[in-house]
Amino acid sequence: MLVAAAVCPCPPLLVPEVAAGAAPELDALRDACGDALRLLAASRPDLLVAVGPAEVRDTSAFPAGTRGSFRPFGVALDIRLGMAQPNADWQPSPDVELPASLAVAAWLLRGWKACPVEGLAVGEQLAPERCAAAGRVAAASAGRVALLVMGDGSACRTVKAPGYLDERAEAFDAGVAAALAAADTSALAGLDPELAARLRAAGRAPWQLLAGAAGGAGLGGQLLYEDAPYGVGYFVAGWT
Repeated sequence: MLVAAAVCPCPPLLVPEVAAGAAPELDALRDACGDALRLLAASRPDLLVAVGPAEVRDTSAFPAGTRGSFRPFGVALDIRLGMAQPNADWQPSPDVELPASLAVAAWLLRGWKACPVEGLAVGEQLAPERCAAAGRVAAASAGRVALLVMGDGSACRTVKAPGYLDERAEAFDAGVAAALAAADTSALAGLDPELAARLRAAGRAPWQLLAGAAGGAGLGGQLLYEDAPYGVGYFVAGWT
């Protein structure tokens, strides 16, 4: 059953080495993510499932130790899901690689020791009911399950945003923030996939997976961070 969840955004810029000189701009966001992970650890889970959007048709599971890399973003940094940061002479092996969202999750979890970790990629276009079903399966995968749910809000908050300005973006993000703050599974389940896609909100499918996993769990929510740097909506929340 689901005992806790943390919601974090998944921009590669969350990793200081990727952000480089702009890294201090997201320090508050990184701190909030750390607070959310501490809430997860305090829930004493048997299993942590890191969930992130990806270009897959349905869902795809990744075991602990799967490699993630930030080399596509110009940084010679590799990491393993559920493992400490590799030492300097570690070389990536030619195995299956984490999607970018789960590579960011692996970076956030680099000091995690509370329980075993698995990864789950969810297709960005996956229908809400399929997301909810995948969430119920994830919640039933161990006695006490915690989720780290990665996903960004709209990418259309300003004219300089990746998706340019869309006047619907601010209201969409406000609705997501309110749902995360209240642990409102119905509101998350009701997000419009078509609108989310138009607003380039990569978190829609993972959030709807969370809604399915949390149904009947009786969790309460708290919003730890809400902002739109670079014109993209970022949220951090904890459900316990």
